[in-house]
Amino acid sequence: MIVPQKLAKILREVSCYLVLAFLSLAIVTSGSQAGNPKPVGSIVISAKQISLFVSGQSGGGTLSFKGRHYPFRLGGIGVGGIGISRLEARGEVYQLSRAQDFYGSYGAARIGWAVGNASSGQIWLKNSRGVVLHLWAKRKGLMLSLGGDVVEISPP
Repeated sequence: MIVPQKLAKILREVSCYLVLAFLSLAIVTSGSQAGNPKPVGSIVISAKQISLFVSGQSGGGTLSFKGRHYPFRLGGIGVGGIGISRLEARGEVYQLSRAQDFYGSYGAARIGWAVGNASSGQIWLKNSRGVVLHLWAKRKGLMLSLGGDVVEISPP
């Protein structure tokens, strides 16, 4: 049984994580929109997500860049949200000059929801090389997704 002090501590920690996630979203989205950069590629992702305040996801996808297609796999952990869903996302890639700069660790900010087949959401990711991914997500399942993640993108 959770005592009131432990519950209060958990709620404070979750609140801090949500504030950090919102700040991350604001920083990533403002940085990627500065000067209205044009996308240099596109991306398609398919993943499974599970969340109970701590989230995890795994899956893969394809980067389309300079006329070539690069398959990849992804996995990550994060904070914020509750539920289980299957994620299908499409999006744009910004600030990528070499395909090898696509792989690595990304900080992500996400917001979205799913109830059955009805869903909506966006995900912004940025890696240490400055590559930005903006995804529009469709989910199937039951999920409230609001938080931040660290996502690792690697070759298959």
